Amino acid sequence: MENNVMGFNVDALVPKEMAHKAEATGVAKAGLGPLRMFALAVLAGAFIALGAIFATTVTTGSTQSFGLTKLLGGLVFCLGLILVIGAGAELFTGNNLIVMAWADGKVTTRQLLRNWVIVYLGNFVGSVGTAVIMLFSKQYTFANGALGQNALNIANGKVNLEFGQALVLGIMCNALVCLAVWLCMGARSATDKILAVIFPITAFVAAGFEHSVANMYFIPMGLLIKAGAPAAFWTQIGSTADSFTNLTWGNFFLRNLLPVTIGNIIGGALLVGLVYWFIYLRPTWTGAKTAK
Repeated sequence: MENNVMGFNVDALVPKEMAHKAEATGVAKAGLGPLRMFALAVLAGAFIALGAIFATTVTTGSTQSFGLTKLLGGLVFCLGLILVIGAGAELFTGNNLIVMAWADGKVTTRQLLRNWVIVYLGNFVGSVGTAVIMLFSKQYTFANGALGQNALNIANGKVNLEFGQALVLGIMCNALVCLAVWLCMGARSATDKILAVIFPITAFVAAGFEHSVANMYFIPMGLLIKAGAPAAFWTQIGSTADSFTNLTWGNFFLRNLLPVTIGNIIGGALLVGLVYWFIYLRPTWTGAKTAK
């Protein structure tokens, strides 16, 4: 029996209904004008960066165990996707689910790739732009420089991953991110969406998986601190910029962003989007004809 309050159905959508909603959402996203799409993508990059700032801040100086510290960082990082889903923005990793509409013939390959490219670039601008703002805020000097040291260590750890390792960590990450977005398709309220986001996103951060858009903030933030921090900061933390030799723009793009992005596409588009299309929307099962 449906649960109705004042004439409105408040039950969550079932998976088959979620699949049709995801498909319709994909069609709408692919049909956005380029300027609106880019502007919404810049917002998403900034929103994810805010989650990264939150996570960097609360894990600085933690005396808890590795697991509890990662759990706390993951929990607060959820702010990013909550803002993307709730406030409205275009996030490349979540938009991997547009493949459901593409597989059903509702979105062309050109529309799919157009969305991914524009949104990816907008996410990059929003994330790196936020990192620049944070450099000028000098927030990295808080806690006697410990916050900046944490940001440097996070960035350095990411550029020192092996290519294959970063790729697999990217696969696992976006499988969870797209599952969070998928669960939000069944939500009836803002509270539903927030609860749907919390566990998958906390899990990917706590487990150390790699998110391309988050890394568009985490690694440039470390690079900017390395290049722009004054001598007094390095004295405070008892280190030098030379201690982070692998933290370079080249390593950011080639050793992290490239494999992580490929992994994110595999994890989100293939392991979540196409799997749910196959289960619920495949024309030979549903009896529907694929649009030409």
